[in-house]
Amino acid sequence: MNDTTEQRKLLWKLIKNIKFAMFTTRHGNGHLHARPMMTQNEGGIDADESLWFFMSKQSDPVDDLKTDPIVNVVYADPSEDTYVSISGTAAMLEDQAKKDQLWSKPAEAWFPGGSTDPDLALVQVQIVHANYWDVKESKIVQLYTMAKAAVTGQPPTELGEHGILRMR
Repeated sequence: MNDTTEQRKLLWKLIKNIKFAMFTTRHGNGHLHARPMMTQNEGGIDADESLWFFMSKQSDPVDDLKTDPIVNVVYADPSEDTYVSISGTAAMLEDQAKKDQLWSKPAEAWFPGGSTDPDLALVQVQIVHANYWDVKESKIVQLYTMAKAAVTGQPPTELGEHGILRMR
């Protein structure tokens, strides 16, 4: 799939109903740290091919990004058998208009001062690529396919769709 517009649409379709993602940064000690974060995109992934997050300026993830901006954002919806892993480059931006545009009532739980809260960091993740697994088969078909694989010794190959989306 080469058309980034179509790739953005597919990626948004896969993640739009998943409220929280695991946002992974590399800590200064070299270890990977993942934390649940709420994606602030509401209407999709725009031409900037970015995901947006609100974080505390005083938090470890923001500190981690200053050292290493390469991140991974993982979305999982086991009930729909949809899994997405996004790699990208993150940056903290000072853009009040963008904060106002993305602001939502749920964000107020973490930032009671609203979109102008002095501790509110706007983090942009520019998507480089994404891997996705989207299983359409019913649970019964999945179980049958896995049982068949266990008996035959041949790994299941026809379970769902796996794809790679490249944005940059």
